[in-house]
Amino acid sequence: MRVLIVGNGGRESAVAEKLKSDSRITRLYFANGNASTERLGKNINYARISELRDYALKEKIDLTIVGPEAPLVEGIVDDFKQHNLRIFGAKSRSAQLEGSKTFSKKFMQKYGVKTARARIFDSFSKAVEYVKKEDYPIVIKASGLAGGKGVVICETLEEAEAALHAFMISKMYGDAGIQVVIEEYLRGFEASVIAFSNGEKLFPCIPVKDYKKVGNGDKGPNTGGMGSVAPSPEFTPTHFQDFQESILFPTLNGLKEEHLNFKGFIFFGLMITEKGTYLLEYNMRLGDPETQSLLALLENNLLDVIEDCLEGKEIALKFSDQKAVCLVMCSGGYPGNIETGYEITGTEKVKYSHLLYAGAQYRGDRIVTSGGRVLNLIAKGSTYEEARERVYYDAHQVKFDYNFYRNDIGEF
Repeated sequence: MRVLIVGNGGRESAVAEKLKSDSRITRLYFANGNASTERLGKNINYARISELRDYALKEKIDLTIVGPEAPLVEGIVDDFKQHNLRIFGAKSRSAQLEGSKTFSKKFMQKYGVKTARARIFDSFSKAVEYVKKEDYPIVIKASGLAGGKGVVICETLEEAEAALHAFMISKMYGDAGIQVVIEEYLRGFEASVIAFSNGEKLFPCIPVKDYKKVGNGDKGPNTGGMGSVAPSPEFTPTHFQDFQESILFPTLNGLKEEHLNFKGFIFFGLMITEKGTYLLEYNMRLGDPETQSLLALLENNLLDVIEDCLEGKEIALKFSDQKAVCLVMCSGGYPGNIETGYEITGTEKVKYSHLLYAGAQYRGDRIVTSGGRVLNLIAKGSTYEEARERVYYDAHQVKFDYNFYRNDIGEF
């Protein structure tokens, strides 16, 4: 088999690592890839979906797995299927559950998915009028795709007005913020549940804890994710049952009623409060960095699971009873302005962790930084503390200018 993985982050590196030893796979291709994927197969550059589709036809790609959200929203699955190319992911209409927070919120409300009270606005002045009457804190979300950063928790009216202006007037995330969703603030802890879909049923994985804020103690702005822990230590069987009844089953019903069925991944971003489990958001793909810790514990053959889903078969997921911690090492300035091109050294001293590159590329025989989230270190242990100690030991070995990372991943 020839397999194409779309994406260039740590998530795609983790998927590739899980597939690399499968004897059925003769070649791995990556669009656009990174330093890890270049070691595992062939990186190819593309600008448009049509280019990638033509390449897949030319190279006789047997299976494509889509990592990031943008190609899904743009219709890569629809395009590939029209040309009889096998691909694992949501079609563009289903991907709107992630691509438009307005679309997803209306879907949640229509099908009784437990979620925060919310209002949708495409008028800046009306949005400002609304936040003047609300209690604080309050949550403001850019409706479109914003790389996981288009959510602001506002403690005051001044912060809310500033966020609305940044999204709707200054367009800090382009057209993603033309429309906003304003939600009540839910107090509790977050968890992520990723599920496989075979077109008829959803098969959830173990819950994962994600660390979205840039600073220790969940301080500072949102990022694409600073680390993850699997399984989530806070998410109990009772929480899981509530998730199934209040979120998973109503979602599956809505997917069928709206003819949004798909064969791919769906991600549930959850908030667990004193009043139960609420859905914050859908992502129609694997999370990053949740995938890195999740796949470290997955005992199934990943290719078998994907093939069975594509054929509409039932699957039974199995996970190790170990604990996994993923730490993200970042470029200075992330998630704001960053400088790249710095050489990464010390990786040969990594002893306990699996190192996966994300925002890093080869420059000759050197590996240099090329993005905000540069690399991931993933370690396993019989306890969270053991996995955590291993990952931080290895983090001290890796060097590049202005690197930083959170010091509290996996600390409970």
